[in-house]
Amino acid sequence: MSNAAKSDEIQFRVRYGETDQMGIVYHGNYAQYFEMGRTEWLRKMGFSYKQMEADGIMLPVISLSLNYKKSARYDDLIKVRTYLVKKPTAKIEFDYEILNENGELLTTGNSVLVFMDIHKNRPTRCPDYILDKLQI
Repeated sequence: MSNAAKSDEIQFRVRYGETDQMGIVYHGNYAQYFEMGRTEWLRKMGFSYKQMEADGIMLPVISLSLNYKKSARYDDLIKVRTYLVKKPTAKIEFDYEILNENGELLTTGNSVLVFMDIHKNRPTRCPDYILDKLQI
């Protein structure tokens, strides 16, 4: 698996509605930031959740962990780095880093998702079209 296939980075500004009364990002929003990173990683690999669902595959999160190191604040320009941990099987695992515009590490995290057959409502192996793309 190439390094390009293993990681991706997105950047955006923290919106006012994502913060609490003190201007600090509400802790629950970090899971959404991770999802944004994961979704863009998939898109840059040539896939989308929409396409997978049309093909009969869902990707529910079965594990999520976060480690807060420093607060993100309103109007901060932040980066979400998304890393594929290992070659997917019936599960796919990602690590995340969130950094501010000064390069300071704000949050780290990890998520595990399972490939689910929509029609059988059971786990299934990673689709070959994803595995083939990761062999590049």
